[in-house]
Amino acid sequence: MGDGYTVESNGPIGIAVVGGGYWGPNLVRNAQQTPGLHLEYLCDLNADRARQVLGNYSTVRVSTSLDEVLADPAVSAVAIATPAATHFDVAMRALEAGKHVLIEKPLAPTYEEGRQLVEAAERLGRVLMVDHTFCYTSEVRHIREVVRSGRLGDLQYIDSVRINLGIVQPDVDVLWDLAPHDLSIFDAILPDDVFPVSVAAHGSDPVGAGHACVAHLTLRLSNGALAHVHVNWLSPTKIRTFVVGGSNRTVIWDDLNPTQRLSEHDRGVDRISPELEDADVRGRRLVSYRTGDTVAPALANLEALRSVMVEFAAAIAENRRPLTDGFAGLRVLAILEAASESLAKDGMSVPIRAIQETPRTTAGVIEDVPTTMAQRGRGEVTV
Repeated sequence: MGDGYTVESNGPIGIAVVGGGYWGPNLVRNAQQTPGLHLEYLCDLNADRARQVLGNYSTVRVSTSLDEVLADPAVSAVAIATPAATHFDVAMRALEAGKHVLIEKPLAPTYEEGRQLVEAAERLGRVLMVDHTFCYTSEVRHIREVVRSGRLGDLQYIDSVRINLGIVQPDVDVLWDLAPHDLSIFDAILPDDVFPVSVAAHGSDPVGAGHACVAHLTLRLSNGALAHVHVNWLSPTKIRTFVVGGSNRTVIWDDLNPTQRLSEHDRGVDRISPELEDADVRGRRLVSYRTGDTVAPALANLEALRSVMVEFAAAIAENRRPLTDGFAGLRVLAILEAASESLAKDGMSVPIRAIQETPRTTAGVIEDVPTTMAQRGRGEVTV
C-alpha cells in the first residue's frame, strides 16, 4: 500500500472483528488497511451499531451471531474487542473452531483461564496474540534498545503514571483497566535476567463505584530495583509519563508532549569510592552528581495498532508465535492477580509466583515495522 507496512503471505487472511464498541472500530479500520488481511465480518450483538461503524457503502458483512462467523470457512482469524469478562469464552470458541486469535487486553479474566487459552492455542497450532498496543510504539522499541544494549547501565527504577478523567468501568477496577498497558511495557523492556518477584498495591474508591478508581502498584524486581505504576480514572489532568532510570542514563517518555515525546538524559547520581575522598569530607558525602547531555532521538511516526495487525498477519503467514503472544499475556495476568490480592489485603506485599512459571523466551517487541516481517530473524527480538 506504499505506507511502509509489509506482510508476506500467499494470500489475504480472512479476519472477523468481534465487538464493535469502544476499541472495535479501531480494529476494523486497521484490519481494512493492513496488507495481507481481508475483513470479512464485524460481529456485534447490536447490528445497527456495527453498520454505523462500517459505514453505508461497506461490503463487509455484519453478523450478530458468533457461531455464524466461526462457521464461515472464509474466516481464518478473529480480533476480539468484547468486554473483558467475555474474553475467555469468545477466544476459546474461536480457537476450537480453528481460528487464529488476536485479543484485546487482558488476555482473560484470570491467570488460569489465560493458561487454558495458551494451552489450547499450542495444542491446536493456532496463533494467539494479545493486543499490547504500546509495545509496538516507536518509544517502547527505543526504550527497550537502550535498556538491553547496556546504554542505560544497571536498571535502578521504573516509574509510570497513567492518569486522566477516564471512563469508570462497570466490570473491572482501574487496576485491570489501565495497568495492563504499563505492565506489558515492563514485560517488553526488562532484560532477560530481571523480572517482577512481588507486588504491593493500594487503591481507593472515593466516588463509590464499587471498586478502585485510583491505584498505586509497587513491584520489586529480581535485581532489587523498584517499578511503580500510578493509574487513576479521576484526574482532571491527563498525564502519561514513563521513566526508566539506570546507573548511566535515564530515559523519559512523555506521551503527551508533541515536540519531545522521548528524551535520554546523561544525568544522575554516582557513588563515590571512599578511597577517593579527602579525609575532611569522607563520611559526609557518599555521592556525586553527574550532569551531561540530553538527547531527543528521532522516532518514526507509525500507528502502533497498525503494527499490531501487521504482526498478527505475519505470525499467521509464517506459522510462528507473535511477539506479544499468549505467554506475554499470562505474565501480565500473573502480576494483575497478585496485585488484586495485595489490594484486598490492604497493600500487603504478595509474591508473583506464577510469573516464574511462564516462559519468557517468546516475549519481545517489534523491531522495525517498515521492514518485511520475514526479514527479521525471530532470535533478534526474543527476550
